[in-house]
Parts: sequence; structure tokens; C-alpha cells
Amino acid sequence: MAKIVILGAGVSGHTAATFLRDWLGKEHEVIVVTPNSKWNWIPSNIWVGVGQMKKEDVVFELAPVYEKIGIDYRQAKALSIHPEGGENEEKPYVTVEYTGQGKEGQTETITYDYLINATGPKLNFDATPGLGNGKGGLGDYTVSVCTADHAVHANEELQKVIAKMKAGEKQKLVIGTGHGMCTCQGAAFEYIFNIDHELRKAGVRDKAEMIWLTNESALGDFGMGGMHVRRGGYIASSKVFAESLFAEHEFEWILGTHVTKVEDGKIHFEALDGEMDSQEFDFAMLIPPFGGVGLKAYAKDGSDITDKVFAPNGFMKVDADYTPKPYEEWKASDWPKTLQNPDYPNMFAVGIAFAPPHIISKPMKSPNGTPINPTPPRTGMPSAMMGKAVAQSIRDMVTGRSDKPTHTASMSEMGAACVASAGAGIFSGKAVSMTVYPVVPDYEKYPGVGRDLDYTTGEIGLAGHWIKHLLHYAFLWKAQLKPFWKIIPE
Repeated sequence: MAKIVILGAGVSGHTAATFLRDWLGKEHEVIVVTPNSKWNWIPSNIWVGVGQMKKEDVVFELAPVYEKIGIDYRQAKALSIHPEGGENEEKPYVTVEYTGQGKEGQTETITYDYLINATGPKLNFDATPGLGNGKGGLGDYTVSVCTADHAVHANEELQKVIAKMKAGEKQKLVIGTGHGMCTCQGAAFEYIFNIDHELRKAGVRDKAEMIWLTNESALGDFGMGGMHVRRGGYIASSKVFAESLFAEHEFEWILGTHVTKVEDGKIHFEALDGEMDSQEFDFAMLIPPFGGVGLKAYAKDGSDITDKVFAPNGFMKVDADYTPKPYEEWKASDWPKTLQNPDYPNMFAVGIAFAPPHIISKPMKSPNGTPINPTPPRTGMPSAMMGKAVAQSIRDMVTGRSDKPTHTASMSEMGAACVASAGAGIFSGKAVSMTVYPVVPDYEKYPGVGRDLDYTTGEIGLAGHWIKHLLHYAFLWKAQLKPFWKIIPE
């Protein structure tokens, strides 16, 4: 009998767990450890954040779903990994602390034969003083849409601003990133366009000054170094595409910023030229930087091997090339394929939990030495594909088909599709529909642009909104393991 433990139940972990449970016989155990009682379809949080959906529309309880399929669910957070076992335990194990199920605060050890780290990120609000953690507490001056609860709070604050505009007051709204090393610009991109859409519906857009504040050195970078598409017989960059969209919607933009602190009504930031500046606001949604969740790792003798298992940013090392080298020497082949830990072959990391070998966008620093550049996005479709690929490899290793991983999911060899909402409405909504192949550009294979232009596309329109809306229901259906869930692609 094999015991597989999955840490985390987001897109990647939930995908791995449900497929493993479906593929493996009942003699094998599948255990999911997650501090959350609910599963959240995060791409729709932006609609909660403007009042187009309720929290209940984007979440569901995990326990009944896991009970239905026979997954052992532990509502707990992982504290440490012991990949060599311990003084009193021969098998490798993890230590967890319960956050629910009537065991709050209790710790437990869980042995495993295979471990999948799918913990996702720590939302590091503390990296920027004054950056709002979604709870609206004292000293939190901005809002967030990173979780469903955050989005509920964001909408509450947004409605206050809209009420002021309806009363004739002008308001400044700032949307973007709250640190020089942020990722997930896509969520902020969707949010600013959805706010714009709601303000126009409310008839108060003329009362709003809307500002995009970002760590990107160019619009349309999105942490992927931008992209190119064929448009009308020529090749256009996402920079041109994004600039035209922003100009059309009358957004101002401030590029290359590292937010140093936020005060009531004022954002302080360092620019790429090294100058310190500030921006006033009445409402601001700034994405926080991501980091590892703080897992520790210990050897059999109890010594700390966290630095061996995890990169400095807290994400787990996998089969990537982490050799320090100049930007000009970075290659697509540096990126991991099997997502297997190099020192402990029964451990894998998927989604945001794995450590990238380097960023995708060109690294930038201010004259003061401050890094200001987007970090790699590892969410959505790529995360699900990683979860399924690792589940396939573990299935084949458990059943004796192979003694090593059989499936790969390298971001330098996979494509991804993204539908970014630009406003909700059956007849008035629109979305940007993008495909990119590969996610990590390969300049050796595709000189100049880094990607296959036959499979890298970008369009905006009402049809995209319909697709985004359908995907919301399709993926919630799939995640709840409703009939025919397996035929819905990742």
C-alpha cells in the first residue's frame, strides 16, 4: 500500500489529489492537508470584488467532495517536512497543525510514501508597510482580491467610493502591484477593467481618475516578458496592445515601481530611475508579493535542511537548473520538467510551490540596487497541468510501471490559455482571450519572439466574456467532481 500526501488544495493540489484518487485502488491512501475548509475558484474573485458575484458563487466546501471520492481530508497547515524520517519514525513524514475539524491548534505527524507540495504562496502583505491584507484592519490602507473574503471587502470599499462619486465627489483609484517583486499582474489587470466597466454602468466614470501602478517596465509584460501576436499581417507586441487598451479606457499608468510603504491616501514608491515618488488615492487595490509558506525541513538527526530543500524565497527546489548565470545565458531548458525534488525523489512541488530557476521577464534594478521586475506567474492552467502530470507520474511509480517520473509539465514546453475579464455583462461585457506557447519563451527555437506565433494569440470582445463566464461554471463543476468532470480539460 502506498500513502500519498498532498499539501494544499488549490488548483494544482486539488487536481493531483482527485486524479490520484480516481486512478489508484482503495488499497492506496490519498491524504490532502490544507488549512482551508473551502475551495476557491480564484479567477472569479475579481467579479466578487466589483459586486457582480457573491462569495458563495466562487467557493464550495471541500469535506463533502473529498468524502464522496474517498480522500482523507485534514484541515491543517503543514509546518515541517522530514524527508528522511526521524529518531522515532523510519518513514518520511510531515508535521501539521490543525486549523479546523474541531482540532484547532493540535499537531500531528503524517507519514508518506510520496509527497506533493502544492501549498501555493504566502501572501506577503508585511513586505510593504500599510499594504492591506484584505481585512480592513488598522494600518491597512489598500484592498486585495487574492481570496474570496478579500474580494468581498474590496467590493464594500469600492461601493463607498462609487457612492461618493454619485454625490458629486471626484475620486482617485489606483490598481496594480504593491511591491517591486510582485507577480499576478493579470488579476490587477482584470480588476481595473472591471471597475471601469462598473463605473460606466453607474454613470460616474467621469468622476474617477484611474491609475495603473505596476512593477512592470512595460505594459503587457505580465511577468512573461510580454508576448507577440500576428495582427493584420504584421507582428504586434503586447505592449502596443495594452497601451491602446489603457488609452481607450482613459487609464493613466506608472511603470517600474517598487512600493515602499502605503499611508492613508498616499502610496510611496521607488522608480526604476532610483527616484522616490508618491501617488495619492481614495481607493487602491495592490497585489502583494508572493513567498513560500514557511515550511521547514529536517534531516533524520533533527538538523535543519531547509536551505537544501527550499530556495531562499521559500519555494521547493525541483529538477531545474538553479546555477547562477547572466540573463543572456538563461535558457528555456533551465526550467523543470518532472517537478521532482533532486535530493528526495519521492517529493514533488507543483504550481506556485515550486522554485523557478529565474524570472521570465528581463531583470531590472534601480540605481539603488532595488530589484523591480515581475516574478513568474505559475497559476491557472499551468498549475492544473503540473498537478495532473505529477499525479500521472506517481500513479505509474506506485503501480510499478516505472521507478521514475513518466510525465512532464515544463512551462518552457507547455502552452496556456487565459481569458482576462474586462467587464461583466451578457451583452456589454468583454474579455481579453489569449493563448501563449510556450509560457517560458524559447529564443533558440523561436528566434526574436521566443514563441510560436501560430499558437500565440490575443483578442478582445464580448465572446471572450461569454467564454470566461462558461469557464467559471465548467471549472467549478469539474472541481466538485460532478458527472463527466474528467472530460473537462485542465
